[in-house]
Amino acid sequence: SSGINAEYGGIRLARTDGKIYNFVSKKARNAYLMKKNPRKIAWTVLYRRKMKKGTEQDVAKKRARKTTKFQRSIQGATLENILAKRNQKPEVRKAQREQVIRSQKEKIKAKKEAKSSNKKKTDTKAVRAAQKKINKANTKSKPGRTGVMM
Repeated sequence: SSGINAEYGGIRLARTDGKIYNFVSKKARNAYLMKKNPRKIAWTVLYRRKMKKGTEQDVAKKRARKTTKFQRSIQGATLENILAKRNQKPEVRKAQREQVIRSQKEKIKAKKEAKSSNKKKTDTKAVRAAQKKINKANTKSKPGRTGVMM
């Protein structure tokens, strides 16, 4: 079948299984009877759809918008700060970075030292308390009452 609407005129073919086909012309009917694929026959509607013929007039292609770069500030840094850092010389930036790293390391070191000194103080107290408990347990010689309900 050519794909053109053939309900009002043309040639009708009734198959033995009861299915009825309407063809536009003898040419379309004969192509169907020879089992030709309508997508491979150049004059059919299906061929024209497959090869995208005659659709240029109907639908104009949409143009893709060109993406534009836009600089924005990031959370915690304004656009001026970012641009100023970008314009700095690499040596200056490297020196600043190293200075920040050094200060961070010093902070961490100070924290560790404070923690270790606190630990030493608390350790001696904990040891003394544990020794007192042991001594108390040893001095008690009375067995405790167990299994008695009041």
